[in-house]
Order: sequence, then C-alpha cells, then structure tokens
Amino acid sequence: MSQPDVDTWRTQVRQWLATVLEPGRAPESASEAADLAVFHNLSDDDERLLLQRCRAYQRARFDAGYQALTLPRASGGAGLSAAHAAAFAQEESAFDVPPSTELISVTVRLVAMAVSLFGTTEQRDDYARAFLRTDLLACQLFSEPGAGSDLAALRTRARQERVADEGDGRGGDEGDWVIDGQKVWTSGAQFADYGLLLARTDPDVVKQAGITAFLVPMDAAGVEIRPIRQMSGGASFNEVFLSGVRVPDRLRIGRPGQGWEVATTTLAFERTASGTGSRRKGGTFADVLALARSLGRTGDPLVRQRLADLYVRSALRAATVDRVARASAGGGRPGPEASLTKLMASDLLTRTGQTAAEVMGARISADTGEPDTFAWTQHLLGAPGYRLAGGTDQIQRNLIGERVLGLPGEPRTDRVPFSELPSS
Repeated sequence: MSQPDVDTWRTQVRQWLATVLEPGRAPESASEAADLAVFHNLSDDDERLLLQRCRAYQRARFDAGYQALTLPRASGGAGLSAAHAAAFAQEESAFDVPPSTELISVTVRLVAMAVSLFGTTEQRDDYARAFLRTDLLACQLFSEPGAGSDLAALRTRARQERVADEGDGRGGDEGDWVIDGQKVWTSGAQFADYGLLLARTDPDVVKQAGITAFLVPMDAAGVEIRPIRQMSGGASFNEVFLSGVRVPDRLRIGRPGQGWEVATTTLAFERTASGTGSRRKGGTFADVLALARSLGRTGDPLVRQRLADLYVRSALRAATVDRVARASAGGGRPGPEASLTKLMASDLLTRTGQTAAEVMGARISADTGEPDTFAWTQHLLGAPGYRLAGGTDQIQRNLIGERVLGLPGEPRTDRVPFSELPSS
C-alpha cells in the first residue's frame, strides 16, 4: 500500500490539530515559564488531573489515526514512515499539547509497542489497542534492587502450576503462573491498570534465556505498591512487591523464555522515547539564556562561552535525533542507534543544569525571591536520575561501542546457568 505524500499529509495533520488543540504561544513573562522539574513533583490529585488531560488528547489522536505512526498496520499502527512521524512532531510543536507524564509515555510508546509486536492476536485486540488509546494505563516492572544495569540478573520468579487431570491421572494442563519478587523505580505504578513484568521462569539456563514477560493486573491480590520519596520532593517512582500473585497464562507476552527479547526491544523504544520524545524534561537552552539575561550576565565572556557551548550541544542533539529518526526503517524496531540520542539527552540535561547554576552563582543555594532562579533546583536534583533511567550512561556507551562501532565486547563470565551464579 502506497504511503501518502508527506507534504499533503502534513497539511491534513495541521488542520486536524487545530480542531483539538489551541495554538502554542510564548510565555508572557519569565514567571510563566514551563516547569523546570525533570521528573514530576505533583500530588496524587494533580497527577490524576494531568493524566485526564493527557488521555483525552491521546484518545483523540488514536481515533483520528495518528497514533503509533510507524508501527506496521498488521500490528495495529498507521504503517507510515519516519518522515511522517517527524512531520507530525513538527506540526504538533506549534500547538499547546498537554504535558505528558512518564506513565503515558510508558503506556503508549513502550508497553503498547511490546504487546503489538510480541502479543497474540487476542492480546493485540484486547490490550495493545487499549494501551495505544490510553483506555488502559501500564507501567514497566523491569528493574529490581539487585538488577538495574544488569537487568538479566533479575530474581523475581514465576512458576507455572499444573492443573490436575481428573481423567486418567497422567497429568494435566498448564495453569496460572504464580509470581514472587520485588521491582523498583516503577513510574506511575499507583495509577496503572497493568504492569509489563519480567520474571525468571527457568533458572537452569543462562540468565538471558530463562526470562518470560507477563502483563500483571496492578490490582491483583499480592501486589503492593510503595511510593519512593524523591529528594526533589515528589514521589513519582515506586517499589512494587509481588507475593504469590496469580497471573493466567493468557497474560504471558511472547513465548516462555522470550522475555529478554521482549525486554531489549522495549528498552530500545524507551531509549528512543527518552532521547527524542516531545515531553519536556527540565530546563532548556532557551531557559538558561533567559535566566542569564534576567540576571544581567550575558556580557560576561565566560558566561557567553558556556551559553555558546550549550547552544551547540542542543543543536547537535536535535540534528542527531532527526538523523536517527530518518535512518530508522518505518515500523522497524529501534536499533542500538537509539542509545546515541538517549546518551546525548542525559548529557544535555546535566550540562544545562550546570550552566544555569554557574550563571546564578550563590543564588542556586537559597530562595532569594528572585523569579525563576531557585526553581532551577528542581532541574539540578532531577537530572542525575535521568542518567540512570532507561539504561545508565555506561550501558549506552557499551551498546554504542559494541553494536554501532563494532568494537570487541567485554569479557563475560556469566555464560553459565543462572542457578550456578553467585547469589550476590
């Protein structure tokens, strides 16, 4: 099926956006500038209100056929090219789009994609569509206290019960899975309907081979969610404890033992979303420039040098995002190139905060009442966490070195059955 001309399609997108969104506008004053927090620091009530706004727009976008633009039609997407996706993002940027949340991003860009690619026809019909439309919300249950960067070392276990055969007594059908373990750093778990969970189902093979993926109802018996208070004040992350949680086999995503493939594909989508997503995270070069002007620092040669460096890095990241997007095959799974944009995004966030702090000097350490100065602490306290989210900077460099540049891989000592690895 031929694809629509990008320019003609872009005009249709612009006309549709004008029917559901207000045109974007620049802040009228510095105090009206966007939130400088990297991660949300909202109360539960405010978070619910924001989710309602986000879901209304996502549903309108889905109903109009503009969701999952590059996902193949057979998997429930629009089947368009990366150029179409880039055109949509450009047109959307001119409108007042509701600020998204981690949970919306995880639901639409990660879990929906994983179910679309690895799920059965029934799972795509029952869940992928609902996730893409945000009728259901989903969190990501991957990381554990002892399995962060080395995710394949996870120890959450899932065992399948066998249903007794009441006939000849020679065994029965496979039944529910029973899951026990702990997950951590789960964004939005308290608002999610489901969680995409990785669990070890076979400890007698190498660690990557014995993992299976499941959709777990977050209101199931045995699921306990505990918020984690961030140093910036919010509690958008959670610990999730699973004690004897029963999950039917129909909620298994992919084959038993295919969980690592599901995970790596999902994480590639996450790195792409982290590096290229339209959701604002923290302050930007424009915010730092406005700060320097308001404090009368733009005449300082050192400040001008730092601003120029930050501008160049911002422009390079934007160019890299565009290049990676255009190089991606429409509808294909993200490759290791996604690590480039993720690494550049986290580096830019860190440098943005550092430059703002240098421009402010002592003002960063206390609230002096001057507008939009002490607010930068929200950025400074959140930026380090972004270097961990979606895979640490070190992991991204390994992926770039081994899978993009073709450098030799690091020596591995864990190519033995998981049950033979040390427990700590």
